[in-house]
Amino acid sequence: MGPGEFLNINFFTALFTLVNTITLFLVLKKFLFKPVMKMITDRQKEIDDMYTDADTAKENALAMEAEYKQKLSQAAVTGERMVKEAVERGQRREEEILRQANEEASAIMEKASADIALEKKKALNDAKDEISDIAMAIAEKVVGREVNSADHSDLVDSFIDRLGDGA
Repeated sequence: MGPGEFLNINFFTALFTLVNTITLFLVLKKFLFKPVMKMITDRQKEIDDMYTDADTAKENALAMEAEYKQKLSQAAVTGERMVKEAVERGQRREEEILRQANEEASAIMEKASADIALEKKKALNDAKDEISDIAMAIAEKVVGREVNSADHSDLVDSFIDRLGDGA
């Protein structure tokens, strides 16, 4: 074999090799590349969907967290308001009870003062009657005659006046 035979190119062999290569490329394209590309595309779509779902779930979680924090702060504000209202109601009730107690104490004091004044007046009247009877008896013995009611009244009044001045 000489140097020319080694580099000899057969047209039919080259054409047959080219047709085989194109056929192999078309068969591989139809049965291998398209399914592999479809599988890669489907897998990419599935991954993208998973990322989208994860982002949506994260956004929902953040929204729920914000809503929870808002409700928690509202609950705290409501709790503080309720405590404040309860304290105010308690203070108003305390003031009402104190006012009623003061009114009752004042009423009791006024009644006691009125009772004391009434008892004092009654005691004075009783004392006046007793003194009047004693004075009448003394006057009858001293004067030796019966004292009429006008004289009796004058004597009692002057005695009581002197008694009141001396006391």
